[in-house]
Amino acid sequence: MGKYINPFTDYGFKKIFGQELSKDLLIDFLNDLLEGERVITDLTFLNNEQLPEWEDARALIYDIYCTTDTGEKIIVEMQNKSQIHFKERALFYLSHAVARQGQVGCLWNFDIKAVYGVFFMNFLLKDNVQFRTDVILADRETGKLFTDKMRQIFLALPVFKKEEEDCETNFERWIYTLKNMETLQRMPFKARKAVFEKLEEIASVSSLNEEEHELYWKSLNAYRTALSVHEASIEEGKEIGIEEGKAIGKEIGIEEGKEIGKAIGIEEGKEIGKEIGIRIGIEQGREEGKRQQTLSIARTLKQNNIPPSIIAQSTGLSLEEIEAL
Repeated sequence: MGKYINPFTDYGFKKIFGQELSKDLLIDFLNDLLEGERVITDLTFLNNEQLPEWEDARALIYDIYCTTDTGEKIIVEMQNKSQIHFKERALFYLSHAVARQGQVGCLWNFDIKAVYGVFFMNFLLKDNVQFRTDVILADRETGKLFTDKMRQIFLALPVFKKEEEDCETNFERWIYTLKNMETLQRMPFKARKAVFEKLEEIASVSSLNEEEHELYWKSLNAYRTALSVHEASIEEGKEIGIEEGKAIGKEIGIEEGKEIGKAIGIEEGKEIGKEIGIRIGIEQGREEGKRQQTLSIARTLKQNNIPPSIIAQSTGLSLEEIEAL
């Protein structure tokens, strides 16, 4: 176990950013994130579970849900594993936070407060390899901001490669520290910014009491188990995809090869058909491999007594699919 808690665990993330004792850390991070745009002077933590508004609907559970001193809602989440339709899930969360501001009565005139979503990701969004992605509502032709009432910020941690001496802004210093915290032997940037001294106090493993230590250990074990299962499932999915791809490829390749062979010769047709078939087969195998990978992760998490709602968030599977495992 390292000198500092792992901020990617559920316990670690909420201890650093999600408790009243350390809310000045969250305020400082958000101000560095939004530097030049606005300044947050205070915030209040809200219930991170938003109950459904109709029977049989699924409750929303956020990592951190808070409101600023001027009324804006901010959702902050840490996601360690890629999820199907993650961008759509993030949009749903923000839309729900906007919709819940509605008030009964004819006097309310849709004067909603802005909703921000900040999503730490230990994976890459599909077709997006940049570290920070800011999503706003803007005019398509001019790029001019249409409304500031909804904002999504995605932070792809694997893209951030800077070392301690390369960090130029306080925001970059935050990201470097969080990404490397579990392996750090000292807390960097304390001489430059006092908030990192507070971070050192909050994140020190030696400061945990017996009960906190046990909670952190369980959270860390769940994180490592999920990570191990995920990596194993990826390898298993690759092997399954390749083998099934070869089998499908041979079959499709022979058939397509016969057709091509009529025009350019039987022998050349077989080779081209096989190549086309293998490509198609591998692609189909990858898709099936991803599906099996997701089911395998969910099955292992279920065996480790992880709540179905958490499994659903982590895998994108429905509760019915998880129940059937």
